[in-house]
Amino acid sequence: MANRPPLTDAIVVAISRLVDDSQTEKREPTHSDIEFQIDQAKLASADPGRLNNKPTGKSKRVRGTLSWALSNNPAAGELLVSGLISTVQGYGGFRPTSSNYCGTEAITNLIAVFAAQGWVLSLDGSLQPRVLDSLMGKALTSALQAYADRARRGALDSPLLAGTAKDLLEATAAHVLVEKWGSYPSTSNFPTLLGQAFTALGLATPSDPVVAGEPVNRRMERAAYDLGCALNALRNKEGTGHGRPWISGINPAQARFSIESMGNIASLMLDTLT
Repeated sequence: MANRPPLTDAIVVAISRLVDDSQTEKREPTHSDIEFQIDQAKLASADPGRLNNKPTGKSKRVRGTLSWALSNNPAAGELLVSGLISTVQGYGGFRPTSSNYCGTEAITNLIAVFAAQGWVLSLDGSLQPRVLDSLMGKALTSALQAYADRARRGALDSPLLAGTAKDLLEATAAHVLVEKWGSYPSTSNFPTLLGQAFTALGLATPSDPVVAGEPVNRRMERAAYDLGCALNALRNKEGTGHGRPWISGINPAQARFSIESMGNIASLMLDTLT
């Protein structure tokens, strides 16, 4: 779901540092705790601790499992990220007075890598998506780019974004118009909103007549607009915030294609904007 934490190379490294067992003092979570979370995410086959017969440190187990998930099963990896942070938090890993404290540097680094993905990790270990409706300008551009990147990898099951009733394309189109024109028409239907955003960026829509000898990318831009409108129509607007995010009849393969396509079109707009 859209409220599942992200998974990137930087997050893999930063999470593994939370359970680093290279120091002399032992601290929880234990290997058993980590193994439990790996099993909960159904990633046991990727756990280095169970792939060889020699001892494997906790940090190496976490890093190896998450690295495999990043390339092969991002959704399971995101579930493991959430489980590991909750486990560390439960053992007092984010509390300076605890014997299980992870350390200022490890926590500060994790806060920074999550912030780069549009998520907020507090000093006490609470993790939640940044409320996009509270952002503007470059901060909102960066947050939308992070969501677009995740969508392009098929990492989101829902088209809705955290802290807003808008889907990724709608939020991106509105942001483009605010950046280009200073405001956006909140009462416009989606095709109009997306068309205005494309126009503001100099991208072609079907309303732009085909000109002999025009660059072939104009054809691609028109197709992107049409696809964006089709994707928005597939969203289950009656189920905003709960239930199926897509209308009935959409199978998992189509839902994945839809999410990845939303990410590609949003990235096209954001890259053109910047």
